[in-house]
Amino acid sequence: METYKVVIVDDDELSLENLSLALEKDGRFSLEGVAHNGKQGRRLVERVQPDLLFLDVELPDMTGMELLQDMRDTTLSWTMRVVFYTAYDKYMIQAIRGAAFDYLLKPFEEQELKDILERFIKQVYHASQNNPGEKYPVGGGQTFIVFTPTNDMRALRPSEIGFFRYCSARKQWEVILNNQPPLALRRGMTAEQIIQYSSCFVQIHQSYIINIDYLMIIKESKCILYPPFDRVTELVVSRKYKKELQERFCL
Repeated sequence: METYKVVIVDDDELSLENLSLALEKDGRFSLEGVAHNGKQGRRLVERVQPDLLFLDVELPDMTGMELLQDMRDTTLSWTMRVVFYTAYDKYMIQAIRGAAFDYLLKPFEEQELKDILERFIKQVYHASQNNPGEKYPVGGGQTFIVFTPTNDMRALRPSEIGFFRYCSARKQWEVILNNQPPLALRRGMTAEQIIQYSSCFVQIHQSYIINIDYLMIIKESKCILYPPFDRVTELVVSRKYKKELQERFCL
């Protein structure tokens, strides 16, 4: 059984102890260390290179968001999932925008933690099936926010998305998701804005933007994707974007 390394950065001793004890009950996860402030946390993360980090939002010397951004700018050379661990739900949207994998409120119910760990395992397994030899898909945990036509906010991760499709009749883009109905995006969203969400989003046609992490092959100017999007046949590469696609990805 594969074991995943975990680190906790939290200055609340009781919360830290509760989370540590709960994690010890799941043999798939190994708690490699704890830190009580941002400075200690950064050193610990650099040394351990954990798969999963539980990070308090408010630390004595900085915020969790500041620590995470600093590590992403200068430290991280591996893929790490981050769960913000805090008593303050006012940080939820900021946490999502900061590309947290998930969010755990103090005090937590044991089932809430179990759900997060199970989702982590499923995402790792899904990534390994689509990208043999890789533990995670590129950009798989980089969460972003989109708006629906009813102005609701929806958090998405690139690993959930096969491609985007433009519906000319409705004059709006929609997202084709893994095992979910297509999600319509708010009118006015442009292809340029979609591409900015992640480096794995690549435009292949005026009406299509694919997740390059799912691309298996381009055959007769059509993109064939890995499962669960392997039955899609509409993804035609137009002449305008073909050369750029070939040059960028050596296809």
